Amino acid sequence: MATTAKRPTQPKGEPKTLRASVSFPSELYATLEGIAKEKKVSVAWIVRDAAEQYVANRWPILSGALDQPSSALK
Repeated sequence: MATTAKRPTQPKGEPKTLRASVSFPSELYATLEGIAKEKKVSVAWIVRDAAEQYVANRWPILSGALDQPSSALK
């Protein structure tokens, strides 16, 4: 009898990360893939890094809040 591995349950409360689905024009995605390959990281890492830089540049007062729980931003 085969047993199935159970997924670990995530603790209740706010998740540490959230998932987003984003669509890119093919040329932009190809550029992101090239950057990721050059840096030896994932496209997701490049997008997260870019988003963090955007927030830091656009709203410098919030850049320190990225490390805080989301409730601190309310």
